[in-house]
Amino acid sequence: MERSIKAILPPKRPGTKTSVVFEDGSVKKYLPQVVAEQGLFPGMELSDREFAALEQANAAASAKARAVRIISAASVSKGDLERRLTQKGETSEDAKNAVRWLEDLKLLDDAETARQIVARGAARGYGAERIKQMLWEKRIPKQYWDEALETLPDMTEALEDFLRARLGEAPDQKTVQSAAQAALRRGFTWSEVREALESIKSDDCG
Repeated sequence: MERSIKAILPPKRPGTKTSVVFEDGSVKKYLPQVVAEQGLFPGMELSDREFAALEQANAAASAKARAVRIISAASVSKGDLERRLTQKGETSEDAKNAVRWLEDLKLLDDAETARQIVARGAARGYGAERIKQMLWEKRIPKQYWDEALETLPDMTEALEDFLRARLGEAPDQKTVQSAAQAALRRGFTWSEVREALESIKSDDCG
């Protein structure tokens, strides 16, 4: 069965797709670059095989375009990007190919993304445990964790500032416990929290 192209309608605005109208009344939307690359024109007839190839080319291009939009908006790992693409409706194969394409272009680097996540966590005043959770959530392979975490600065001052803000003046035991629990939720260990509390108590007594 052949499909004949009746008309090709240009995108209504930048960033949208081209509408290809077929003689049977059906309308398909394709990325402008796919229309150009496939050499589509009114009156062109496509065999089933050619139409299937057109659909596949558009799906692959769509996945790549979506992948570019995602990495332009945020730092993502290869695993996280592939997950996001499939969640948006791209096939697993197209998602994998888009990730591989960006990797070949040196636009995806899990080691660098891991370092950026650590820096972002530090800027938020998080401890190492919370940052590890961030690395896991972003699907950073564990082989990159240790090297990235080595870039984490000493968070002692940040922890003490956080606790001081929670404790206020002359805190009671309940307030101290609440502040400690809050610090634990931010990724600090009990040992770190205890030492920070002792340091604050020592400063106040001094």
